[in-house]
Amino acid sequence: MTITVISQGEGGLRQKVELEGFEDIYVDAPSVVGGDESAPDPHDYFDLSLGACKAITAQMYAYRKGWPLTGVKVWVVRDERDERHGVYRLDVSLRFEGIDDATQLERLKEISDRCPIHRLMTTSTVEITTRQAAPDQS
Repeated sequence: MTITVISQGEGGLRQKVELEGFEDIYVDAPSVVGGDESAPDPHDYFDLSLGACKAITAQMYAYRKGWPLTGVKVWVVRDERDERHGVYRLDVSLRFEGIDDATQLERLKEISDRCPIHRLMTTSTVEITTRQAAPDQS
């Protein structure tokens, strides 16, 4: 899949993101760095991907087990104080609705820590290659 990011111009930092098969989404920067805060910033998307992945993973597991999960609510709180020193903290709280069994609740929490994004953020080496696109690349 190719994700295309296109500057919206006019001196702002707003970006349009195109993903094939989906409506366009937007990204902007915080006002402290010159953005208009007209859309989530890149950190927001990073953080929300973790929360969404944990919820989806827990739901898939509960549904497969036939557990009475009726909903998941995830809170992700960012602590970026030490990001410049290589430490970015995310505090995640989960609420699993429809389940009262403590063992099942603990298992869902454990399973959520195995979601692909959690593993990607905590155990993977991500290699990024950046190059200048050819003039005719669309």
